[in-house]
Amino acid sequence: MSSYTLHRGDALTVLKSLPDESVDAVITDPPYNSGGRTSSERTARTARAKYTSGDARHDLANFPGENRDQRSYRAWLTELLTEAYRASTEHAVVMVFSDWRQDPTTSDALQMAGWTWSGTIPWIKPSSRPRKGGPKQDSEFILWGVKGTLDNTRDVYLPGHYIASQPRKDRVHITQKPVEVMQQLVQVCPPGGTVLDPFAGSGSTGIAALKEGRNFVGVELSDHYAGIAEQRLRSALSRDDFALAGPEA
Repeated sequence: MSSYTLHRGDALTVLKSLPDESVDAVITDPPYNSGGRTSSERTARTARAKYTSGDARHDLANFPGENRDQRSYRAWLTELLTEAYRASTEHAVVMVFSDWRQDPTTSDALQMAGWTWSGTIPWIKPSSRPRKGGPKQDSEFILWGVKGTLDNTRDVYLPGHYIASQPRKDRVHITQKPVEVMQQLVQVCPPGGTVLDPFAGSGSTGIAALKEGRNFVGVELSDHYAGIAEQRLRSALSRDDFALAGPEA
C-alpha cells in the first residue's frame, strides 16, 4: 500500500536530512526563474505575473524563489540535485521541468550534480495563446537523467512528448501540472518505490505517485501551498483506499 510524507520547509535543508539511497525517482518542477537573465526580468514581476495571463479568472497565491539570475539558479539547482543524487538509488531517474530560457542552465546543473543527462521531453500546451509576429511559446520541457545506467529490464515504455493543457477546473496552483501527465512520468519509478519532489507545490506529483502505486516524499516551502497539497494528498489516499502514513512537520 502506498504512503506519503510531506515536509514543510526549505528543499535543500530537507534533502540534506534524507538517508542515502532512500528514493527511487526524482520528479520536480522547481521555481525556475523564467526570464531571469536581467535584474528587471527577475525582480519586476511576481510569479503570478510571469505565469498567468493578464485576464486570468483566478486569484492564485504567489510562490517564493523567483528572483535568481541564471548563475545563482544554476548554483542553487546543482546543490539541490546533488543532494537528490545522494538520496537516490542506483538506476534512479530524475526529471526536472524547465522553460526554454533555463533549459541550458538546467542541463548544466543536472550533469554537475552527477546525473547522466539522457534527454529532453517537450510538454506541449494546446491552450496557449498565439504570438503575433512569430511562433507561440506553447511548450515547457522536462530534462531527464539517470544515476548510473537506466534499468532496461523493466517493461516500461513512455512517450517522448506530452500534449496536455494545464488544469482549468479546480485549479489551485499557478503552475499546476496535469495529473494525467504526471501519472505517466512517475512510472519511471519501480512499483512500490518512492518518488521525491523537492518542490511539491499543490501536490500533483504526489497524487500521481499514489495513484500509480508508488510512495511519495514531498517538500514545500510555502505554507499556503503545503496546506493545499496536504488536503489533496489525503483526499487521494481516501479515494483510493491507500494506507495513510501521514504528514511530517
